[in-house]
Amino acid sequence: MPHPTTHPHYSPSASRPDFSPPEATTDSHTTLQGLACLPKPAADLVLLGDLTGRYATGSYSRLASGGRTVTLRADRQGAAEHGHRITAAIACHVARVGGSLDQLIRLLLHPEHEGGRHARTIALRSGQSRALDYIRRVWTNAVQTVSTAMALGSRDHVYELLAALRDRIETTPWRGERGRTALRVLRAHLNFAETAGGPLHHASERQTAEEAGISRTTLRAVYETVLKPCGWLRRLRVGHGREGSTWYLTLGSPRRHMALTVVSRSRTTQFPPDPALEEWTTPETGMAPDIDSTVLGRLMSHDAFAHHGLGSAALMIISALHARPDQTITDLIASSSVSRATTYRALQRLAGLGLVHHHGETWTLAPRAREGLGRFPRSAQPPLDMQPARGWDEIALRSGTAGTAARRKALHAAERALYQKALERLAEHRSRALVIVHNGRPVLVPAVRPDEVPAAWQAADGRVLDPATGRAADGWRMATDGRLILITPADQRTYDELAAAHTQALSEWESTA
Repeated sequence: MPHPTTHPHYSPSASRPDFSPPEATTDSHTTLQGLACLPKPAADLVLLGDLTGRYATGSYSRLASGGRTVTLRADRQGAAEHGHRITAAIACHVARVGGSLDQLIRLLLHPEHEGGRHARTIALRSGQSRALDYIRRVWTNAVQTVSTAMALGSRDHVYELLAALRDRIETTPWRGERGRTALRVLRAHLNFAETAGGPLHHASERQTAEEAGISRTTLRAVYETVLKPCGWLRRLRVGHGREGSTWYLTLGSPRRHMALTVVSRSRTTQFPPDPALEEWTTPETGMAPDIDSTVLGRLMSHDAFAHHGLGSAALMIISALHARPDQTITDLIASSSVSRATTYRALQRLAGLGLVHHHGETWTLAPRAREGLGRFPRSAQPPLDMQPARGWDEIALRSGTAGTAARRKALHAAERALYQKALERLAEHRSRALVIVHNGRPVLVPAVRPDEVPAAWQAADGRVLDPATGRAADGWRMATDGRLILITPADQRTYDELAAAHTQALSEWESTA
């Protein structure tokens, strides 16, 4: 499993291991000398292949549409995925010791190396150039993975890594509305990573949107414009069915993270600053960011901090005041990375709800503001024009955002149900039916198929009845559109192939009769 690091994997050419000299690329002796530079598990993987089946998990099976059973894949498809995982692992081992692409090609295309069987199979079936292109793609992904990889030796090391990532998140300036939204999404992934016990974790888009308290559309925009380009997140595998996507949190380069740029909308009326006029020489935000992301992670999914509620700016200010109380406006602008005008508006609104206090030039959180209670201590009395809120739910009611999270979860549940139905239709190899309009109403006209059966053959529980005996036929079931579907572990044919096989069998039976 890859783990993040901050050290590049390349080493000077003089210190690179010599896997095999150019004049003897297939010599077994020189190749074995190169294998000696690899760790023993990596050398065994190259020479003997995956003997323990470590890289075969999930290659030869897949989750059924019901989400409870596992169906087998075709042998060729499973072997190809298994071979690809072995090839990727070897590429990562070579990159980790400072090898090169040419050395990886020599290892994989050596006729005696079992670990390169997948690459040699591609060369036999599709040609040498196609195999070399495949190895180059694998090498590019391996270089990207290893360049941000760190070996985790113990559970304490994992906790230290997540703590370092949390510290960097809290001390990185997140400017603008999109930057603050990206912080909420990143904090949601950090919550998932802490639950999973490492930077590698699984999460779907709907799950992340509910955790961050935003919509899926906003979530995707943040992924593509902020988090992925800046190197905070990597999607290792796209989710399918009931399995969420596989994500990886990485520390990356501090320079990449500090250079967070928010993509502005097209056709904007604002112009960039002019250096000749000394405009915006030093940004007022992001000079000394310091927030408590734990408080942010607990409050960001509440309805009170939805888009039309208090919003992300108030959430950043509350997190900054909780990390360091008694801040002036200038200090709060720098620590929360919120602009001056937005800070004034947010503080005025929070003060009206009794969540912050103003003592001279400093601001501080009201007692128990984290729990959403804007009550004042007995020694302090609120102003006459101030109506302190009794909790976050009351704030959401005042803002008109109450029920936003519940409606979002209901929408996601409906989308999941529709998605599961679509997966079941694909599992049944069903084709699209034709819909015509007759007398002002739509009429479903199923496509003509040779394997369509009469209603007398259909059992109530979805099984197929044998017309000769009247009993249920083993290994067959009825699809919801009234067509026979054969279910066996080894049968992975498409609907058209099943129909063609039925037609051929019927023709042979009639000719024999």
